[in-house]
Amino acid sequence: MKNIKVALAGAGAFGIKHLDAIKLIDGVEVVSLISRDLDKTKATAAKYGIKHVTTDLAESLALKEVDAVILCTPTQMHAEQSIACIKAGKHVQVEIPLADSLAGAEAVVALAKQSGLVAMCGHTRRFNPSHQFVHNKIKAGEFNLQQMDVQTYFFRRTNMNALGQARSWTDHLLWHHAAHTVDLFAYQTGADIVTANAIQGPIHPALGIAMDMSIQLKAANGAICTLSLSFNNNGPLGTVFRYIGDSDTYIARYDDLVNGKEEKIDVSQVAVSMNGIELQDREFFAAIAEGREPNASVAKVLPCYRVLHQLEQQLI
Repeated sequence: MKNIKVALAGAGAFGIKHLDAIKLIDGVEVVSLISRDLDKTKATAAKYGIKHVTTDLAESLALKEVDAVILCTPTQMHAEQSIACIKAGKHVQVEIPLADSLAGAEAVVALAKQSGLVAMCGHTRRFNPSHQFVHNKIKAGEFNLQQMDVQTYFFRRTNMNALGQARSWTDHLLWHHAAHTVDLFAYQTGADIVTANAIQGPIHPALGIAMDMSIQLKAANGAICTLSLSFNNNGPLGTVFRYIGDSDTYIARYDDLVNGKEEKIDVSQVAVSMNGIELQDREFFAAIAEGREPNASVAKVLPCYRVLHQLEQQLI
């Protein structure tokens, strides 16, 4: 089988995570790097041995050798760029969220379906070993999920990325950070979300977004989820997922897992890696090689964006 040749757009904090992950995957080569700051992009490309560098995605899409594209670009560009990749005949993995509107998400899904190409969204929580462990327990009938209690907390009062560098765009609690949990809750319960409520705090005068938000969800099987999100939290950062079931309690922090007593659970044998981003990328490339729909395909995650749209209507 020939190597899968990839163009990666967005050489920021998350783009680097993908570049590091791809180095660990056989049969995949990044051949083009796209980002808005040419000098920084050239420096990153040199570090990772990438020969083609540009600030224009269309230039990379015109390269015949490119089989697939990974988009780690600003949220507001995701739908439009995904559509451009598919129209150029390229498989595409777009980082979460798929879009910042339901219409944008639906447009990507419709075009992907027509194309027959692999189109996937970076809903990483489906791939983290911690969440896979819980998913496997649920599928085996060993754990019956009653409630998820999730806290997604950052301290981000200016446009900064995960590396503390200035961003060219504004992040969003609902369309980005809530998307992780809304999709994961439906994925873990295996049921449609039938009730969704949201309230938000004051709108930030400069950023124009709410800095605090609270979301309640209920699945068709009766399980519930409470999600608290904040950009105002000057304390431990990131997301903590508490799974409360009829037989145990699990607490997931990215790729790590403990029980309700904070006793560590070994998840090193759940998958071939302990890195959720690497596992996500492995699924994307395996789906391309095997000609199948991936876990977290744009079609499979579309219900999440329907719920986000429903929540947004409550916040207007």
